[in-house]
Amino acid sequence: MKKIAIIAVTEKGLEKALIIQKEFPKSLVITTLNSSDKNVSTISSISNYLTDNFLKLDGICFVTALGICVRLIAPYIQDKNTDPAVISVDDLGLNVQAVLSGHKGGANDFALKVASVLGANPIISTSSDVQNIWALDTLANQYDWQVATSLSMNKTMALFVNNKPTALLLDIKDKGTQHLEKTVPNFVTVFYDEAEIDYTQFELFIAVSYKVYTSTIASVFFIPKVLSVGSGCSKQLDSVLFETTLKEELKNRNIHFSAIKNVGSIDIKAQQQAYLDFSTKNNIPFSTFTSDEIDTITVPNPSEMVQSKIGVDGVSESTAMLLSGSKNVLIEKQKIHLENGEKFTFSIALDVKAERRTAIAIIGAGPGDEELITVKGKAYLENADCVLYAGSLIPEEMTNWCKPGAVVRNSAMMTLEEQIAVMQEHYKKGNAIVRLQCGDPSLYGAIQEQMTIFDELEMEYFIVPGISAFSAAAAVLKSEFTIPEVVQSIVLTRGEGKTPMPSKESIAAFAATNATMCIFLSVGIAKKVEAQLLEHFDADTPVAVMYRISWKDEEIYQGKLENLAKIVKDSKKTRTVLIIVGHAIGARKNRSQLYSPDVKHIFRTNKKFVVTE
Repeated sequence: MKKIAIIAVTEKGLEKALIIQKEFPKSLVITTLNSSDKNVSTISSISNYLTDNFLKLDGICFVTALGICVRLIAPYIQDKNTDPAVISVDDLGLNVQAVLSGHKGGANDFALKVASVLGANPIISTSSDVQNIWALDTLANQYDWQVATSLSMNKTMALFVNNKPTALLLDIKDKGTQHLEKTVPNFVTVFYDEAEIDYTQFELFIAVSYKVYTSTIASVFFIPKVLSVGSGCSKQLDSVLFETTLKEELKNRNIHFSAIKNVGSIDIKAQQQAYLDFSTKNNIPFSTFTSDEIDTITVPNPSEMVQSKIGVDGVSESTAMLLSGSKNVLIEKQKIHLENGEKFTFSIALDVKAERRTAIAIIGAGPGDEELITVKGKAYLENADCVLYAGSLIPEEMTNWCKPGAVVRNSAMMTLEEQIAVMQEHYKKGNAIVRLQCGDPSLYGAIQEQMTIFDELEMEYFIVPGISAFSAAAAVLKSEFTIPEVVQSIVLTRGEGKTPMPSKESIAAFAATNATMCIFLSVGIAKKVEAQLLEHFDADTPVAVMYRISWKDEEIYQGKLENLAKIVKDSKKTRTVLIIVGHAIGARKNRSQLYSPDVKHIFRTNKKFVVTE
C-alpha cells in the first residue's frame, strides 16, 4: 500500500498510531487532537477529511472503537473493487479488526501486519481465511494470472467457501500451482488431465491453464502467461488483420489469447509495424533473433524457400522455441493467407518452466544437522518418490523427512552408473527425484559429472542451494569471517594431494592475501598445508580443525597455526574435517587474548569447549 492514513481520536490511540507509522514510512497520522509531533497532522473534522480522501487512499487504519470506525466510513463505502482497505485498532492495541475490503483491498493482510507490529490479536472474519482455504478472488493478482468465470466471482466464491465438491485442473506448473498442490482442501480433487474429470461428481471446476475448456458446471479459469508466439510474415502485414486473425486461430484451437507471454521474429522484422502495434496494444513484449541464434534451433518443419530467401530453416517455430526455452512446440508452423493477399506464419511454444514434467532436484543437504536444510529443499525431499543420498556424508536422520512409500537409497556403495540407472527408471515414470548432496552442491559436491550425464540423456534437473560447512563453521565458532579493517575476503579451497591443483591456486598463493582460509579435504596433508600457510601467515594466527561440523559427534580443536599439524595428529581425525585459518576466528572488539603461549589447543566435543594443556 502506498497511501495510508492512520486516524486516532484519543491520546492513547495517538501513541499507538505513531508506533504503527514507523512500519509504514509513507503513512500519515491524522488526529483532531492538538499535537506538537512533526509526524502528526491535526485536522478539524475526520468526516471532512474522509470526504476529500476516502477513495484516494489505499488503506485506512482507525485507532478507535470499532463502532466509531464503522459510523465514520459508512457514508463513503461504494464497491469492494474501489474502496480502500480499512482496519480498526483499539486504543490499547489489543485487537486489530479487518473492517472493509478484506481480500481485494488487502485489509486482511494490513490487519495481520499491524497486529504483528503491536503484538495484538488479528481479527479476520472472511470465510476463506477462517477456514484457511484459498481466496479465489485474490489468487490471480497473487500469481500474475488472468481470470475468467462462468458465474460472478461472488457466486463462485460462495460455492467454494461452502465446500462444494471441486475439481482442480493443473495444466502448467508455476509457483501458484505448487502452492495449490501443497494446500489442497479436503473437498478439492486435483487432476492433471481434463479427460479424467467426471463433472457429475463436482459442483465447481477450477482450471489453471492456457487452454479453453467447456464444462457443464460453474467454472473459474486462471490463465497464466506461459505461451511464446513466433511469427514470420511477408513484407507488408496489416496490423488489424494480423491481430484479429491470430486471435481467431487461437480461439479455434481452444487456447486463451491472454496466455501469450511474448512474441518474436527474426531481426530483419524488428521494425515490422504489425508486430510493433500488436506488442504495444496488448502489452506483450516483442523480441527478435539473429540468423545465427535461429540456426541453433532444429525446427520440426524446415522450409527450403525460407532458407533460400533469408538463410534460415524457419522463423516462427525457431523463435517460439527460443523465447520459451523449450525444444518442442505446442502448435507447429501455421501458414495464414489473409484476405488482402498478405501472409504470415505463426507457431506457439509453452514456456519450459511451466511444463508439467519431472526434473531431478539436486539439493544441498547442509553440513550434517538434519534441520540445517533449506525450507525449499525440505519441501522437495518430503514430496520425492525417489531419493539418493550418500550415507557417509549425509545423516540418515535426514531421510526421516521422506514420505512413506518413497524409494530411499544410500548411494555410498553404488557406482555412478547404478545411481543414474535408478534415477532414469523413476524419471521415465515421471516420478519426483531428489539427489541429496552434502553441504552446498556448488562446493566439492561432485555434481559436475552427474549434470554432464543428465545433459547427455536429456534429463531435466535443477539445483537447490544448501548451507556449506564453512557457514556452519562460522556459526559454531561464533565468528564473523569478514571483519572491517581486519579481513574482508574468504577463500574456499583445498590442498594439493593426490588430486592436482591448478597452478595459480596453491595454498601459499591464497595465504598471501591473509584472507580467512577455509580448507577442505586436506586433513591428510596437514603438515604440508601448515608449511604453505606459514609462508604468509604469522605463527600465532588462530586455526580451527573442525570434524563433522553440526553432526551429533562433532569435535572441534582450536589453537595456533604453528601447531596445526600436531593438532590434526592429536585429534586422530583422517576425514570429514574442515580447517579454518585466519584472524577472524573468535575476533571481538576489545577482546582479551584468547591464545596464550601455554595453551596448545582447545578441544570441543558434545557441544562444549574444553581447554587442554
